[in-house]
Amino acid sequence: MSGAGVGPGALLVVGDVITDVVARHRGPLAAGTDTGAVIRTVPGGAGANVACWAAHWGCADVRLLGRVGADAAQWHERELAASGVRPRLIVDPRAPTGTVICLVDTGAEAERTFLTDSGASLRIGPGDWSDALLDGVVRLHLSGYLLFSDSGRALVAVALESARARGVPVSLDPASVGFLEELGPERFLARVGGVDVLLPSRAEACLLAGAPDAGAAAAELSHRFPLVVAKLGAEGALIARSGEVRARVAAVPAAPRDTTGAGDAFTGAFLAALVAGADVEPAVTEGCRAGAVAVEGVGGRPVGMR
Repeated sequence: MSGAGVGPGALLVVGDVITDVVARHRGPLAAGTDTGAVIRTVPGGAGANVACWAAHWGCADVRLLGRVGADAAQWHERELAASGVRPRLIVDPRAPTGTVICLVDTGAEAERTFLTDSGASLRIGPGDWSDALLDGVVRLHLSGYLLFSDSGRALVAVALESARARGVPVSLDPASVGFLEELGPERFLARVGGVDVLLPSRAEACLLAGAPDAGAAAAELSHRFPLVVAKLGAEGALIARSGEVRARVAAVPAAPRDTTGAGDAFTGAFLAALVAGADVEPAVTEGCRAGAVAVEGVGGRPVGMR
């Protein structure tokens, strides 16, 4: 665990809880035949991963709202609790827990490809929300995957309104370039007005801003959001406010085995540092440290990484 410290108040994460099947293979997949791989089933989901990393990085009170199927609800609840997260999992009576197949090329970049069945997580909605969820909460984080269903978008609107009423700052990670392209950047951006901190990857920032590089994209997005932190992987991160890039933070060197969840690790550690009272740039430094730890393990969580 980092020395980022334990701060007062809770962090509430709202987002997806997913079962990840991680298949690590070397070289290209062999079409029409077998490709050797090391395969593990691990708990995942962007929202759940962020919560676990925030707890691992020193946030003493991390809460998670998510929706799962009855098939894996108890397992996910145990795994989250073991990671120091207080889960509130809504068990969906009609849909199974979401599952993601993570294909990880074990070459130098450890790049990954996802096959996603969002399952019950797509059915989370405003009926799962209660204003009481914000009792004692000093920061709310929303997974961008919420924006990819009608019910999730309705939940985001309710949660943002509730957070504004209580003066709780809200952060959001756009989550997926593929899903963003399907939804459309303008439609996405129209749904997240009122978010205080946007945490896109390089590709997400460029898509949302319609800009050719991360710096220009982050600067453009910071006209819409008070703070933009663009996650650039091995190139670190940059911080933009009021239409300008204000700082660049170097990455921590790492030998990547699996990049699954690296952005979630960054976000969790960044938020843990903010809850502990850190300024933005030191918090981004913590995010870079966590990202480096994450890529050297397998799976998207800090506990049980091999």
